[in-house]
Amino acid sequence: MNISNFDLNLLRVLDALLRECNVSRAAERLALSQPAVSNALNRLRVLLDDPLLVRVGRAMQPTPRALALEAPIRAALQQIEQSLSAGEVFDPARSRQRFSIAVTDYVELICMPRLLQQLSQQAPGIRIDIRHLSPTLPAEALDKGELDLVLGRFEEVPARFARRHWMSETLQVALRQNHPQLHGNLDLDTFLQLRHLWVHGGQTRGMVDQWLGEQGLSREILYTTPNYLQAAHIVASSELAAVLPTQLARHFAGLLPLQLFDLPFALGPFHLEIVSLAQRQRDAALQWLIEQIMAIAQV
Repeated sequence: MNISNFDLNLLRVLDALLRECNVSRAAERLALSQPAVSNALNRLRVLLDDPLLVRVGRAMQPTPRALALEAPIRAALQQIEQSLSAGEVFDPARSRQRFSIAVTDYVELICMPRLLQQLSQQAPGIRIDIRHLSPTLPAEALDKGELDLVLGRFEEVPARFARRHWMSETLQVALRQNHPQLHGNLDLDTFLQLRHLWVHGGQTRGMVDQWLGEQGLSREILYTTPNYLQAAHIVASSELAAVLPTQLARHFAGLLPLQLFDLPFALGPFHLEIVSLAQRQRDAALQWLIEQIMAIAQV
């Protein structure tokens, strides 16, 4: 194909269509009319000699050729955008940008209220779209631009991503007040005799059970949930015990009839990181937002 005969504006349309898999939503994203996007799709089909999007039932699905083009086209558009804006000064007070961030419900609770307070004072036009964070790094969503950054705990981060240490966190044991099995301190024997709730977060084994397994020990887990916030409420109204991040545990101990104990064994902290595409380190708006999140951990 001769690139000189290709309307590069069509790449923005293809990117939007592949994000939305819907002509109407792509038109809305691009601030174009639906007929204009339909016409652009027809032109793309002719130029690329491929249907690109095919209807399956009520939905539209990308063809293999479209899927192969998606990542390189999106990366090229992002590179062009960053190059054009490299000399611009980001003005948070006037920005109307939307950022998509993936976090767990726990991180959302400890971070986002303070971030929103900062934004209301410095950048009231910025909008935040929170997505659920899976146990593994959502690399594909970051690559495609569906996420701007993620904030969580990750064991492996590929080299194409920038990572910054955000904060370190410890764990505490939460039980309801006047728990019938607890009299005095929480030692290891008592911990093992308790019945437990485990917030699995999609993992097959957490830090506590990994340590116990290494000692040839185990605990009785009667209830599992992916949700930290519900875990605190369930513990407060049952005889189950839960191991929770310290900041979360202390937050709910001030709201619910909970008592907190240190783990009866040395487990050490875990670390939370901010991860984004390395190629977006020259994106002034995104880097400004990351600095605001970094500042929260220093308070």
